[in-house]
Order: sequence, then C-alpha cells, then structure tokens
Amino acid sequence: MMKGLVLSYRRGRRTMRRNQVIVEVPGVRDRRSAARLVGKKVVWTTPGGKKLKGVITAPHGNRGRVRARFSKGVPGQMIGEKVEIL
Repeated sequence: MMKGLVLSYRRGRRTMRRNQVIVEVPGVRDRRSAARLVGKKVVWTTPGGKKLKGVITAPHGNRGRVRARFSKGVPGQMIGEKVEIL
C-alpha cells in the first residue's frame, strides 16, 4: 500500500472536473513510473469515516503525477489530504 497527496482537481482554463483529481506519489518522479500505477485503486477516508474510492486513469504531465477518477464529485476538503493507493 502506498500513500499519495491530492494536489488539485483536474482542470482547464475555464472548467473544473470535480470527479477527477491530480495525485502526487512520493518516489515517482517520471511519466514512465507513473504509468505503472494506472488501474490501481485510490481510497480517501473522510473525517467522518466514509471511504471514497477511485481509480488511477492516466499519468499527468512528465513529473510523475497521476490522475484519479471517482464516480461522483469529491469535496474540496480532499485537496491537500493523503490518499491510499492499493
């Protein structure tokens, strides 16, 4: 099990996709090693104890960050929090 840090929603200049987030994983520094994480599950536990589950869908950029997609939108409190990568 690995840990990751949620950096931001996936967004463009005028749009924000609230069901997709960008995750930084310690030790992953390039696109090739980030591509190995595609398909793994991501779990975030809310302060109330609920577990929100998502999937890593693609690398994001060349620095080793990845995109994670959730079935519904995730709250803004998730940004800056740690997630578990299974």
